[in-house]
Amino acid sequence: MTQPLPTAIDLADMTWPPPPFRTPVPAVVDADGVRRFDGVTYATSPGYRPRLLDVLVPAGEGPFPAVVWIHGGGWLDGDRRYPPPTVPVQLLHGSVLGAGLALVSIDYRHSLEAPFPAQLHDVKAAIRYVRQFAAVLGIDPDRIGVWGESAGGHLAALAGVVGADTPDAAELEGAQGVGAGNTAVRAVVDWYGVHDLVTLAEHPMPAMPAMPAGAEFPDPYEALLGASVAERPELARAASPVTYAVEGSDPPPFLLIHGTRDGLVPYSQSEQLAAALAKAGGEVTLTPVEDADHIFLGSPDIERIVADSVAFLNRHLAAGA
Repeated sequence: MTQPLPTAIDLADMTWPPPPFRTPVPAVVDADGVRRFDGVTYATSPGYRPRLLDVLVPAGEGPFPAVVWIHGGGWLDGDRRYPPPTVPVQLLHGSVLGAGLALVSIDYRHSLEAPFPAQLHDVKAAIRYVRQFAAVLGIDPDRIGVWGESAGGHLAALAGVVGADTPDAAELEGAQGVGAGNTAVRAVVDWYGVHDLVTLAEHPMPAMPAMPAGAEFPDPYEALLGASVAERPELARAASPVTYAVEGSDPPPFLLIHGTRDGLVPYSQSEQLAAALAKAGGEVTLTPVEDADHIFLGSPDIERIVADSVAFLNRHLAAGA
């Protein structure tokens, strides 16, 4: 059967070269009243896949505070749609929406597509995009927080400590998508993130997964930097959140949660950032998860960890906070 032709054509989708971002299409409304914006292109660059984000907005009258979720995967892998395997997606999404917060889940360029600071540029671009289209999305542009795990925790921390007053800010902000605008955030939740690449280089990497014959799993830190930390120490420092948590930097409130037996990213990484944030005068809470490995493996308290994270964000993103 011949399919009918569309009744309307979005001419913006037919331009060449492609625009740097696309306007959100109308939301799909679930049976429970949750509005969904799926697969929205927040940034494009020639030669790279479009960077996409999904938005979930609670039922009811907005605008709502928003949490930008940044996935992990060693900067080499991962997908905005999937939390770590220890955290059910229904738990994560339901907890955020149930607290009256909108959830913005983003993809970003992986390190073998583009080395650092491309990943931070994409996070900043996503925040600019949400602010640019806040009215369409039903989001309060003045109440945005970030939440990331592992590599995403690293990027969430950078989004919190790198601002307009940061030295070399233009190089770290980037000009992807909506090319300029405010990227400040009100709160940061950082699960077992990387915070100092220079000291982390001294920590032996655990055995990598078995790969097919002739293939090797790349070193995630070398892939991120395009070289080893020893070869590019200045870039390693530029990619480390501790570099920017200095006196007078006025960081937003941070919640750091980290397993004490993390064999991939040592617990000491969060201890370092917590100490730096405290010296910078910021509000910081460091919560150890006793005997837990990376992605909280071995912890029976995943629901509590999620609930504590959402409560922290809700407290700092609430009206008047």
